[in-house]
Amino acid sequence: MLKLVLDTNVVVSALMSVNGNPAKILDLVTDGHVKICYSSQVLTEYIDVLNRPQFSFIKENSDSFIQGVQKVGLLSDPPSSSLPFIDEDDRCFYDVAVHCDAILVTGNMKHYPIEEFIVSPAEFLTIYKTLSNI
Repeated sequence: MLKLVLDTNVVVSALMSVNGNPAKILDLVTDGHVKICYSSQVLTEYIDVLNRPQFSFIKENSDSFIQGVQKVGLLSDPPSSSLPFIDEDDRCFYDVAVHCDAILVTGNMKHYPIEEFIVSPAEFLTIYKTLSNI
């Protein structure tokens, strides 16, 4: 099964717009077609961002997402990498992806090193379609 790590910006986009590529990816996770990988640090980042007042998500929706990740996701405890990061908060997503041999899906490619396993939501959907022959 294809494994992925979702950067927080992808989760926020998915919860804000049910018709975009991030929402389609979240549907793949929810439907069990792909496995989401996370760490306690990633989960904390999700919770912190989803509870920010500027997003004004319905608490039920953000809580449901967090509970879903914990229920169906693969919990990882990766060692911390030593690569330099523009935003240190992004390191945890990178480390989980490397540790789980997963694809990291982000809307902020410039925040990460250039690696084949780091892709945009649109690129991930193309990869998924190719691998699942849809």
